[in-house]
Amino acid sequence: MTDYETRGGRLTMPRSRGAASGLLLVVLGIYGALIPFVGPYLDFAFTPDQPWAWTTARGWLEVLPGAATALGGFLLLTSGNRLSAMLGGWLAVLGGAWFVVGRALAGPLGLDNPGSPVAVTDAKRVTLELAYFGGLGALIILLAAMALGRLSVRSVRDVAYARRPLAGDRAETRYDDRVDAPADTHVVDAPTTQMPAQPVAATATPTTSMPASQHTESMRAPRRRRFGGLFGRRHTTAH
Repeated sequence: MTDYETRGGRLTMPRSRGAASGLLLVVLGIYGALIPFVGPYLDFAFTPDQPWAWTTARGWLEVLPGAATALGGFLLLTSGNRLSAMLGGWLAVLGGAWFVVGRALAGPLGLDNPGSPVAVTDAKRVTLELAYFGGLGALIILLAAMALGRLSVRSVRDVAYARRPLAGDRAETRYDDRVDAPADTHVVDAPTTQMPAQPVAATATPTTSMPASQHTESMRAPRRRRFGGLFGRRHTTAH
């Protein structure tokens, strides 16, 4: 079994893979769960036209699918594991599908009456239907399907991300390199400053230099004195 497989490489992926879709799904899920309670403030609601009015139909048909969508988007946004991210994608798909078909199944399932759109014109009525149920659910399904499609493909980037060296692996590799280093190589742990070898100057007795002419005269002087003394003695003896 390779190191890529032991670290769960087939399920590992960059977190950025589902980040954009996950963020949009979180926003849409929160919108779908809260719009029936804040819509009356904007004159954009279903009956009962009262803010923060709780009904069984709103809990089953809007709050529940909105929470499922937001949870699925959160998993897509934060997960670095392909399995949990796909679970989030499927949760969002189910939430969007329930937005689409839940209104039609409310009567047969005994989920209470979801109410009717508070609208005078047909355009506003259609807009309310799409913004609360059908259109919202279709958009959620589209984003979740796109995210699942991206997660189902293991790209070269995913393989490279899964095979990346971890911090512990890098430290262990450096330690192994030091242990297995050849005998003729020297591993330096820290840079050291070496002073260049300087030749030791020979100790010599300081001498006083003199010109060449004076040196020659000093060599001749004893000879002159010797001959001079000799001649002087001879001369004295003669007298």
